[in-house]
This record gives sequence, C-alpha cells and structure tokens, in this order.
Amino acid sequence: MTNPAVPQRRIPTEAEFIAMESTPQFHQLRSTFRKFAFPVTIAFLAWYLFFIVVATYAYDFVTTPVFGVINVGMILGLAQFATAGLITWAYVRFADRTLDPLTAEIRHELEGGA
Repeated sequence: MTNPAVPQRRIPTEAEFIAMESTPQFHQLRSTFRKFAFPVTIAFLAWYLFFIVVATYAYDFVTTPVFGVINVGMILGLAQFATAGLITWAYVRFADRTLDPLTAEIRHELEGGA
C-alpha cells in the first residue's frame, strides 16, 4: 500500500536514461566530478608511492627517532590514514555543495518533478 502523503516518483525508461547521457547537464556533472576525482586520485597515489619508495629504500631516514619509539616511518604511515580521511571529508563536502545540486536537477528532469 502506498502512502498518499509521499509523492510517487515516475520511473524513467531506459531510453530516457540514454538520452540524458548526451545532455549538457550530464556532461557538466561528469566533467565536474572528473575535475575533482582525477587530480585527487593522482596526488594520493603519488603520495602513497612516495611512502612505499621511502620506506623501502631510505631505511636510515624512516628509522630516525622523532619522539621515544616513534620514528619518521611511523609518522609517514599514519599520515596515509590521515590523508585518506582528509580526502574523504573533502569529497563529501565537494559532493554536497557541487555534485548533489547537479544530480538533483537531472533527477528532477528524469522523474518529472516528483
């Protein structure tokens, strides 16, 4: 049984989805996402590769004590987790402010304003 207080959404057809893919709105959404995702992915992979190379080949550097038993390698390793958290926070903020409004426009058009 459906709730009359909740408006029913129209389900778009496959043809409508395919047609939406060629619209300027969809291209803007995809372009906006890629402008964020690709550079951040490349930067994180470079940072991760740096960590692996340094940990493998710069043994004397990564074993340098910083505070008690904490050394540079441990700090760099923990920084990987911090970076992942920071990227997640940045993406959620970006999606909330930029991607979600664009997506809502497309959804509104496909579902007929429901």
